[in-house]
Amino acid sequence: MKFADLHLHTQFSDGTFTPEELVDRAHKLGFAAIALTDHDTVEGCARAAAACAAAGMNFIAGSELTAEHGDTEVHILGYFLDTGNQILLDKIAKFQSVRQNRIREMVAALNKLGIPLKAETVFALANCKSPGRPHVARALVKEKLIGHLDEAFERYLKKGRPAWVPKTKMSALESVELIHQAGGLAVMAHPGLNRTDDIIPDLVDAGLDGIECFHTKHSTVMSERYLEIAEKYDLLVTGGSDCHGFSKKAPLIGTVKLPYEHVERLMARAAERKAKTANASK
Repeated sequence: MKFADLHLHTQFSDGTFTPEELVDRAHKLGFAAIALTDHDTVEGCARAAAACAAAGMNFIAGSELTAEHGDTEVHILGYFLDTGNQILLDKIAKFQSVRQNRIREMVAALNKLGIPLKAETVFALANCKSPGRPHVARALVKEKLIGHLDEAFERYLKKGRPAWVPKTKMSALESVELIHQAGGLAVMAHPGLNRTDDIIPDLVDAGLDGIECFHTKHSTVMSERYLEIAEKYDLLVTGGSDCHGFSKKAPLIGTVKLPYEHVERLMARAAERKAKTANASK
């Protein structure tokens, strides 16, 4: 039986693996396909695609967009994205700028607390266009300003802590539209973590294509619930480990194995969308 992991991160956002290291691990674990879903970027997709081709694995170009619907934060995974789509790239660039400004604000808050961390130190460590809180935590540890990553979040970086800064997010409906115009499929990520059940009908109305039923932090009961919701709304089923490499203790890749039949359904739906788009443009 063939399996896939459709939720993975690299050094191009807040993971610790290079695209090649990630593909090598996936290949050794026997995966037939993977998707790269770095936060607000598609930069690593070309390298991951090349590594997958060399390993005889199928690759899906993706990204994870942070959005909101009302007061609810929701993460939308885009799959089968045209990574050269200029509208997508322009929008992503704006959110990369927002991410970089957020780092500066978090560092300024830490400085007010007497912690002498520099934003340049965080950016140098991150070495990517989509830095996030994990990079601030790693920089605090590297500079010996704090003991370990968990302590950084608990004392300073979690919501409600003194150096937490809220994210500026696009609307969930806008993110679905953005993914569709880039030729992709829009999937709600880890609904059990974000408690997004109530907004699923609104997103379905907006064209949501699927839901991530299987996730490292979804219990069996949760997964079964989201499988029922997927069936109710005729949504595609996805799943992934949400691996960030070594940034969150042990790497998670290999902990979630999505049966390949779901990948085939995703591929079929993506082909349908591209055919409709091509016909509409004639």
